[in-house]
Amino acid sequence: MTQPTIISRGEHGISRDQIDHNALKVLYRLHNAGFQSYLVGGGVRDLLLGLEPKDFDIATDATPEEVRKLFRNCRLIGRRFRLAHIHFGREIIEVATLRGDHSPRNKDGVLDDSGRILRDNVYGTLEEDVWRRDFKINALYYNIADFSVIDYTGAMADINDRKMRMIGDPETRYREDPVRMLRAVRFASKLDFTINKESADPIHELAPVLAEIPAARLFDEAIKLFHSGNGVKCFELLKEFGLLEILFPQTVAAIKKDAEFDVFLVKVLQSTDRRIMSGKTVNPAFVFAALLWQPIMGYMQRSLNDGLPINVAMQKAIDKVLPAQLRVTSMPKRLSMIMKDIWFMQDRLKNHSGKRAISVFSHQRFRAAYDFLCLRSAAGEDVEKDCRFWTELQELPEAKQEKALRPKKSFMSHFKKKKKVKE
Repeated sequence: MTQPTIISRGEHGISRDQIDHNALKVLYRLHNAGFQSYLVGGGVRDLLLGLEPKDFDIATDATPEEVRKLFRNCRLIGRRFRLAHIHFGREIIEVATLRGDHSPRNKDGVLDDSGRILRDNVYGTLEEDVWRRDFKINALYYNIADFSVIDYTGAMADINDRKMRMIGDPETRYREDPVRMLRAVRFASKLDFTINKESADPIHELAPVLAEIPAARLFDEAIKLFHSGNGVKCFELLKEFGLLEILFPQTVAAIKKDAEFDVFLVKVLQSTDRRIMSGKTVNPAFVFAALLWQPIMGYMQRSLNDGLPINVAMQKAIDKVLPAQLRVTSMPKRLSMIMKDIWFMQDRLKNHSGKRAISVFSHQRFRAAYDFLCLRSAAGEDVEKDCRFWTELQELPEAKQEKALRPKKSFMSHFKKKKKVKE
């Protein structure tokens, strides 16, 4: 049996004042009911690094059904992973039962022929649960019983060295759940940690295994990557490990043809990172629209060369590019509609006066389309004049904006009117 290192209350920097109030409620109620109760994973890791955790996840030896009996505000979810979600208004505290190992006698744990976990409801002890976690830095347990931190894997050393190492054989663990490769990229980017060679090398070879993951799950993971506040770093690591080619194959093909597209995507992700870090809202449709912009433009140009009107050419391009991407990373229809608005409005933003310009300026997606246009300009596309016009328009007093968009009468129309009056 592996003996853990116990870091006592006075030897680590975690204070209960730093832990979410509702998470503490859950920890104490489980403990007072006679169950083991631990804050676990990223929450412990971030607190030790002086960061503010996004989530406070809890592990316990209580089964999901036993957790539900203790909390009226509890809902059990998941088939692949059975979890208890305890609701406090909009906040959810996730409680997982300590997991055991997979073996033929455990009917509640199922692997497919490639080693991927299909169902994982094998319950076990704390020591068993540790070895089921992915990276060592995510395998620390804060024990509410005595406020100590329990370390079975040497995670504290990795945190001090700012290093990421997989628990167990990396190739086996990635095959169990290929999404762990994306998590490796996200954690390394967020924490500014390095992934050690043994954990990094298999990713290059195993990247194609991601294609077996359901498109809805890959969409969720893509949002986590690009809305992490470290989107640029994630983007660069995804390219380095060959993961971007699996998530966005059309994007990678377009980058290979046009290096300026890569510049545009970095500009978009820098802008998104700044918004997130300043507490502003972001919409995943914007980044997805950017990732597919050059593939859209490529198909559209072919249709324009064939003599099709620009709106028809754009629709044909969308019909080609978007379904191909949705097969890899599905998304709600409302997001794809926003993407289409952003794309279609790029041409309409060339209109600087008249009904079309007024219609664009009053459109609910104007600001997103305008930001998209100006990022294209910043990346070197020939739309600087359009970006400058709409920027200056928005700087005018509101009372003067509509007037500035009214059709400008030409000299000839003025001359004809004068002539008609004279006759």
